[in-house]
Amino acid sequence: MPTYVELAQEEEKEIIRIRRMLHQEPELSGQEFKTQQKIMEELDKLQIPYRKAGNTSLIATIRGRNPGKIVALRADMDALPIQEEADVPFPSKIPGVMHACGHDAHVAMLLGAAKILFDIRDSWDGEIRLFFQEGEETFTGAKKIIEAGGMDGVDACFGLHGSPGCKTGYVNIEAGYRMAGCDTIYITFQGVSGHGSAPYLAKDTIHPACLFVTDLQGIVTKNVDPQKPVVLSVGKFVGGTKANIVSKYTKLDISMRYFDKQVRKTVHEALQRHVKAIADAYEIQAEVIIEKSTPSLFNDEALCKLAETAANKIFGEGKNLKQNRQMASEDMAYYFEKARGVFCNIGYINEEKGCIYPPHHEKFKIDEDYMKLGAAFHVQFAVDFLNQKEQEQSLVNE
Repeated sequence: MPTYVELAQEEEKEIIRIRRMLHQEPELSGQEFKTQQKIMEELDKLQIPYRKAGNTSLIATIRGRNPGKIVALRADMDALPIQEEADVPFPSKIPGVMHACGHDAHVAMLLGAAKILFDIRDSWDGEIRLFFQEGEETFTGAKKIIEAGGMDGVDACFGLHGSPGCKTGYVNIEAGYRMAGCDTIYITFQGVSGHGSAPYLAKDTIHPACLFVTDLQGIVTKNVDPQKPVVLSVGKFVGGTKANIVSKYTKLDISMRYFDKQVRKTVHEALQRHVKAIADAYEIQAEVIIEKSTPSLFNDEALCKLAETAANKIFGEGKNLKQNRQMASEDMAYYFEKARGVFCNIGYINEEKGCIYPPHHEKFKIDEDYMKLGAAFHVQFAVDFLNQKEQEQSLVNE
């Protein structure tokens, strides 16, 4: 039997065709209706059953020769509100929208893997679920698939993302916390408006809000173990209406990134405490609203070992590069709250082809040679996991 890389090589032209088709008609988070339709057409060609989930997501299912474990493979499919400037012969046709994070390639790779897995379904036991997920950029899509029952009974999850930290042909697979959790914190200070010439007759909110912003980093330095990173960034500060009116309202939007759940709790409590203390000191009111975007992403150690073994078969020995964990976030983490999982980075950088830009850049461009490797990696991990004997599984877990 050919290797999975060889089978993916046979599907490479089709994988590239699908990716370029999707690239030309990108759609924003929660609006991926044409993308969903195109994926359904491809699944229909392959005779792979599926059902809709959320707004535009799909859950497809492939069953092997016998009942067994269930593994979920995921590809995100939303684009970004960026005007494309990449030097490609198949640019976005939608003004102000482009696939600047490689989600078009993720979908194409998973469809390529689906073709291979369906063709070889008599060689493995169990069930493979394919998640074509909306809204990763807004951290909404994974929750919709979970709500639709996509994770019911799932034993393991696998996902990958194109990485600017690796050249084509290399990967990054590491256990533990790999991507940060993300919260958005909305703070409103409310005082009493008045004339700018007599602030003592009013209750200003801009000055207390400024003090809170300068005080904010003290939470990080004085309340949190420096070995457990957290980032607090004030991205929006709005207060007042006119120069000679004392501001009744001042509002702050803060982005918080973290790994450790206890650190998250500590910072949330400190934020509430500091806001109240400053509000009380200036005799004003304050409200704190914490919006959870996505939890931190934690790779299971045993599944990382399995993924490393699978990667060696696809990429070759010595191709797993170490990388720093990222303060960026990923809603793949929601799946990992329901079952063990591993999320891998796969290199797309190729300087000779001009594929040098990071995600979310207007000149973002991938080396399409990496896609056949990604498709094969999906296949290898899924089959290895499903065919893994219980005795071997217990050894890996130990």
